[in-house]
Amino acid sequence: MANKLVIVESPSKAKTIKKYLGNDYEVIASQGHIIDLPTSKMGVDIEHDFKPEYKVMKGKANIVKQIKTEAKNKEKVYLATDPDREGEAIAWHIKNVLNIDDNDECRIEFNEITQNAVKKAVKNPRKVDLNLVDAQQARRILDRIVGYKLSPLLWKKIKKGLSAGRVQSVALKIIMDREREIKNFVSEEYWLIFAKLSNGNDIVTAKFYGDIQGKIELKDEKQVKSIITKIDKKEYKVVDVKKSERKKNPPPPFTTSSLQQEASRKLGFGVKKTMMIAQKLYEAGNITYMRTDSTRLSEEAKEMAKKYIISEFGKNYYTDRVFKTQENAQDAHEAIRPTHVDAVLQLEKDELKLYELIKNRFLASQMSIALYDTTKVKIQVEDYIFFVNGSVIKFDGFMKLYIEGKDAKAKGKDTENDDEDIENDNIPILNVGDVLIQKELKPEQKFTEPPLRYTEATLVKVMEEKGIGRPSTYAPTVSTLEDRLYIEKENKYLVPTELGQIVDNMVEENFKDIVDVKFTADMETKLDMVAENKQNYVEMLHQFYNPFIKNLKSVEDKIQKVDIPDEVSDEKCELCGRNMVIKQGRFGKFLACPGYPECKNTKPIIESIDIPCPKCGGKVLVKKTKTRRNFYVCENNTNNENSKCDYISWNKPTNKIKK
Repeated sequence: MANKLVIVESPSKAKTIKKYLGNDYEVIASQGHIIDLPTSKMGVDIEHDFKPEYKVMKGKANIVKQIKTEAKNKEKVYLATDPDREGEAIAWHIKNVLNIDDNDECRIEFNEITQNAVKKAVKNPRKVDLNLVDAQQARRILDRIVGYKLSPLLWKKIKKGLSAGRVQSVALKIIMDREREIKNFVSEEYWLIFAKLSNGNDIVTAKFYGDIQGKIELKDEKQVKSIITKIDKKEYKVVDVKKSERKKNPPPPFTTSSLQQEASRKLGFGVKKTMMIAQKLYEAGNITYMRTDSTRLSEEAKEMAKKYIISEFGKNYYTDRVFKTQENAQDAHEAIRPTHVDAVLQLEKDELKLYELIKNRFLASQMSIALYDTTKVKIQVEDYIFFVNGSVIKFDGFMKLYIEGKDAKAKGKDTENDDEDIENDNIPILNVGDVLIQKELKPEQKFTEPPLRYTEATLVKVMEEKGIGRPSTYAPTVSTLEDRLYIEKENKYLVPTELGQIVDNMVEENFKDIVDVKFTADMETKLDMVAENKQNYVEMLHQFYNPFIKNLKSVEDKIQKVDIPDEVSDEKCELCGRNMVIKQGRFGKFLACPGYPECKNTKPIIESIDIPCPKCGGKVLVKKTKTRRNFYVCENNTNNENSKCDYISWNKPTNKIKK
């Protein structure tokens, strides 16, 4: 019979750990937090140094009972919740429920769920770290204060059901700032000139640079025509050839933020989906802990990578490499990496995709640099200069396994990495003095484009760069903005709704500190200091609360109520004849009768696409899941035995009907 109890957070994690520890150990799951602030009130005693009022969470009473029952006759209880502040707080609550002494070394943690890591952790328990607990409590109380003090103001001045949050409000401001940039953007005309030139055997494409005095920006057609008139069919002469070797370093192993970004670029995963899959991989023992801001790797991990790389690719592909972690990183855990690299895993399709991405990125980080032979040819025609650029991979190095994705960028005026730059893969041998023959001279008119809206992944990138939030908060912050209907997704881009704009304007005009990026980043730094026992969390809360509540009282009566008119549709209410209006609900837009409460008629908005059903040619309807993900279904698919068509798909159909 088991005489030791290990308490983890998730049942799947419990199952994995149980098989490593054997029959002497019982392993059960708390299923996340069991204790929290009450949902019906603030639950923070401001007058008594922000003392929290903790309650057993709704639906968790049976779990608490089970924990007490299982722990009753055990000689030792180990608290193995996740290795972060949130996990430390959960361990602390469980410790208190079981009346375990503060000095009892009952806390164990591991960055990876492998047999060695779990057994090593059990042999090295420690006390619950109350500094980490205080940091988590401080964050929870801060967010509760902001939410409970600001949200009622939004209800009163805008509409019921809104919320304001310390980090979410800043994230919304970042999105709105970008929207304002786009709105105020003034497009500028610019031109490019390309020349196709031949040495008699091969053709290269050269790009106009300027004249012998320096770079020239081409601003209008008149300027371009003037230059073309002077150089068309004239002698193009090679005046300089520079050959060099360019090195390309591999990217570091994944942090939470970079994993979310790369999974978006390469796999099309949203940040929430990425973290859900990563959580499963971690709990099954396949990857290390997925909430980290560190690029550090353990010596054991590096040795594992070394053996694999040398075995699979050869010694010349291996390099022992250490990456510098960002300055404001907590660096509490390793980078995200696989726990093994040569096992054959039975995983679901999306799990395998993410696992392979993590594995390849980890291995690439310990591989050799890629080498390019680059050539830059300077060509003069009259007094004007063109350049031909080219590069050839000499040694692929890490690129044999992994090439990092790139975010889309708006086109600007001939920037250094402008995608208008022509890169010739194989430049023929050209020498100074060679004369080239013009085959084509092509001007192109361009216009600068506004900055792109954020995707979930690029928003997370900006939040990380600015020190807003921490690895555990990125995905929940984005999800909250979507759930509150402050933003919508158009394709993959985040677009603020009218409601989001109104909320942002009100908060920014009246609570500048709340949405100030530097202020919020400084708060994160203070929370880090609490975790390191360099700052008292009660003092920190007083420093925040006193000016915040003073400002709240001063602006409350000054803020004018905002009325958001409903959009009127052409659809008539079949019950009372009124024109129905478009409402925004939890699961998206729907039609409602404006005569509520006398008339309570509602109906869904049926959206369709122009492409016919691939199976029967019927109309294809666009529907949404509860998480507002689109899926496509034929109008003839009634989802019953009388259904005339069974077409349904996550992917938008093509314009082809199957025969």
